[in-house]
Amino acid sequence: MPYDYDQQNIFAKILRGEIPNRTVRETEHTLAFEDIRPQAPVHVLVIPKGAYVNFDHFGAEATEAEIVDFTRVVAAICAERGVAPGGAGEGYRLISNSGESGAQEVPHMHVHILGGRGLGRMLEPA
Repeated sequence: MPYDYDQQNIFAKILRGEIPNRTVRETEHTLAFEDIRPQAPVHVLVIPKGAYVNFDHFGAEATEAEIVDFTRVVAAICAERGVAPGGAGEGYRLISNSGESGAQEVPHMHVHILGGRGLGRMLEPA
């Protein structure tokens, strides 16, 4: 499936330094930063530096180095922010929206790390 990446999306502009962000962690392949409208005490966005539209695009076309780096950054942030249940944390939610039906707002692959309070059920039964 072809993916049409929009070079003018807000995350692409952040990666180019055109829009400032509050960086949490940056590596060769990944950037993590505070969400500008946090929905929980911990709300960090994690994005790959590569031009990937959504998670399936990233999973299908990213290099092993990009995938490992991204995953390790998510784990490190969960530990550092104290939400990883394997440490002192009570847990977190990891969200990656994809496409119109998935309510994706920015067409650049990203995950939200949310935690620091009870988050309730993600979806209610229909």
